[in-house]
Amino acid sequence: MPSEAVAKPPCVILCGPQMGENIGACARAMKNCGLSDLRLVDPRDGWPNPAANAMAAHAEDIVEAATVFETLEAAVADLSYTYATTARSRDQVKPVFTARGFAQDARARASDGQKIGLLFGREREGLWNSEISLASAMITVPLNPGNTSLNIGQAVLLVGYEWWTAGDLTPDVVLEASGAQPASHQMLDNFLNRLITDLDERSFLAIPEKRERMIRNVRNIFQRNDLTENEINTLHGIFSFLKGQGGPR
Repeated sequence: MPSEAVAKPPCVILCGPQMGENIGACARAMKNCGLSDLRLVDPRDGWPNPAANAMAAHAEDIVEAATVFETLEAAVADLSYTYATTARSRDQVKPVFTARGFAQDARARASDGQKIGLLFGREREGLWNSEISLASAMITVPLNPGNTSLNIGQAVLLVGYEWWTAGDLTPDVVLEASGAQPASHQMLDNFLNRLITDLDERSFLAIPEKRERMIRNVRNIFQRNDLTENEINTLHGIFSFLKGQGGPR
């Protein structure tokens, strides 16, 4: 059984695409998201189309490797499971996924060895009901109800992005420290003790009933930030300067 690491990405099937520029934009979006198998069903302006290469932006290889089919039935013949993208209800009894839900489902299927396909419709009218009837499921993206329309390149990028990120291990948040080392607790405590001592000397913490709360607030200000060793040293330098122990002469 194939593992998640070698799960085959979905192919992208464009049904009746009308403009070469839009096909190129789809190829570019595919490249961004690790997709490579582009299938065209009855492209209006024929194929190949130089306008597609001009819009592909480093995805010319996907354009040049695209396969052309006369019918959607032929384009999906080798696939195990297909998802039809649509912006509206089609009164067909099928599972309806969000793009994120599709990604989870498709990765599970691909990891099980299934070949997956994504169906996208024409620029002006999307997929026909007869084409959606050939799909295993549908994808509808929850967008502003007042404007759910996407151009075909946007649609491929949105769905492809969810596929890619579902298998990506990049953390949601990272601290860009540019090689700086994070300050240890001891280093931070030394600075805070110096700060609190200085505040005591200046009678900032002179009200007994407020002292502990104020110290806790001061500590929390610095403790919740991921300070580096260089930043702690800079804070020490600032205090020395302000106390007349450093700075330009």
